[in-house]
Amino acid sequence: MPSDFTVSRGCPGQGGGAADVRPKPVAGSNVPDPRRWSGAALLLPGVLAYTGAIGPTERHAHHAVQLMVAAGELRVVDDDGGVHTGNRMGIPSDTGHAITAGAQPAVALFVDPESALGNAVENRLGASWADTDVLAGLDPASGDPRAAVSALTRSVGAGAVTPSRHPGVSAALELLPELIAQGPVRTGTLAERVGISTSRLTHVFTDQVGLPLRRYVLWLRVMTAVARTAAGDDVTAAAHAAGFADSAHLSRTCRATFGLPPSALSRTVRVEIGSAI
Repeated sequence: MPSDFTVSRGCPGQGGGAADVRPKPVAGSNVPDPRRWSGAALLLPGVLAYTGAIGPTERHAHHAVQLMVAAGELRVVDDDGGVHTGNRMGIPSDTGHAITAGAQPAVALFVDPESALGNAVENRLGASWADTDVLAGLDPASGDPRAAVSALTRSVGAGAVTPSRHPGVSAALELLPELIAQGPVRTGTLAERVGISTSRLTHVFTDQVGLPLRRYVLWLRVMTAVARTAAGDDVTAAAHAAGFADSAHLSRTCRATFGLPPSALSRTVRVEIGSAI
């Protein structure tokens, strides 16, 4: 299904479309002007998948590659003043942007560019925001975040994580939930605990898990904090349980990783914590 995707640029006061970036109702959209994010999310190591209503955001940037498909038109403004409109778009990693008009139903995926899946997505997406085959299998009406991850994995040919793991990697995966609550995770200490060299652990972990160890630890901390918040902990207690210095540290990490504060994943979004893609 082709997407009506346009980019307009201009200067304030010169008639270009970029000056007017206020949310406006979109003709023909199921919900003309969603005001908040509300739906279901799946948080996995290296991936946040979301289905529901996509709402407006302030200007922000995050390390994750962001993919969005909606039944209605989305409007996103980039840092150069370009106004991107369409029902399918990808936002490259570390790119400043603001969603000025959302839509529903919709699906959004935030993928760590340092993961195997994220690298495959970036290779296919490049610097383009426009309609791409990467988004072809994403169904905004499915309401199933895990189905969205599976569809994306198939579309980029990233494949599944290797089922047979090195014993050291398996041992590390078992130890990490315990270690993150104690503070910084040092690769050398972890390698010693699981009985292999530091260089070997970092190599086989990335190869078999699909995410570098340091990025896996970061996502695991976020997942732990979000799970604790969803279970009823306040943000400070959840942050400490996940090894963050305080709630501000947790909030900064969440925003830098996928552009949302932890509160956004606990108020109007039902969150499932997974273990693997």
